Amino acid sequence: MTTIIDGKAIAASVREKAASAVADIKSRHGVQPALAVVLVGEDPASQVYVRNKHVATEKSGMRSIEHKLPENTSEDDVVALVRKLNDDDEVDGILVQLPLPKHISSDRVINEIHPDKDVDGLTEVNAGRLILGKEGLVPCTPQGSVILAKTVTENLSGLNAVVVGRSILVGKPLAMLLLAENCTVTMAHSRTKDLAAVCREADILCAAVGIPRLIKGDWVKKGAIVIDVGINRIEESGKMRLVGDVDYDAAAEVAGAITPVPGGVGPMTIACLLRNTVLAAARRRGLGKVEV
Repeated sequence: MTTIIDGKAIAASVREKAASAVADIKSRHGVQPALAVVLVGEDPASQVYVRNKHVATEKSGMRSIEHKLPENTSEDDVVALVRKLNDDDEVDGILVQLPLPKHISSDRVINEIHPDKDVDGLTEVNAGRLILGKEGLVPCTPQGSVILAKTVTENLSGLNAVVVGRSILVGKPLAMLLLAENCTVTMAHSRTKDLAAVCREADILCAAVGIPRLIKGDWVKKGAIVIDVGINRIEESGKMRLVGDVDYDAAAEVAGAITPVPGGVGPMTIACLLRNTVLAAARRRGLGKVEV
């Protein structure tokens, strides 16, 4: 029988561990970790996401600092704010909500974040640390995807992993994290020749390409772990619904374990953001190792 990987329950466990670590840091060091979020503009989805981050941060016992800037804020002003937050010793993590308005360079703004406060794991320095296998802050969604896979089998060593999607936000860092778990990793994408055949070789199949139901049921190896990162809005029977990059119903008939959409990878992103903020606080303040 296929295991449905409950991302909500696993994310709750990650949040609980983060909250426990925060309580321990407070009691032993008298420090309250703080996360600063920068939101530019009025994008509705971003506003909801930032609100959810704020609630989750405060529930974990950390301080949530929000900077909401108007749509017409200049790139230089956003950079100046990031630099100010870098210099603020009370701020442990900085997150700039993407997408930014078109007149602002996301690359420039993100790379102004101090790597040790880069809780989204998106700076070039943290990307380099990940590739080199050095300690750094890892992007939240890929990190959450690996945590979900390891709830099915703790030891991923030696398994064949296929990552469909090569974005810098998910695909590439996810491949690096799976390599760190000693998987044999194949990176594929929408232009891969005979993508179906490549997917059928996967013990762990991760879909992060942004194409609704691209991965068909007969592309999935029997017993494989399927991690569906995709979140796509489609109209079906006159209603809008969320679907993943995997044809869930068909894949669930052959997979050993599979993440649903919604309720799979999605909840892990904010949970891992809290985890990263705790790690950032402990490392930059020299508080020693924390269990999260």
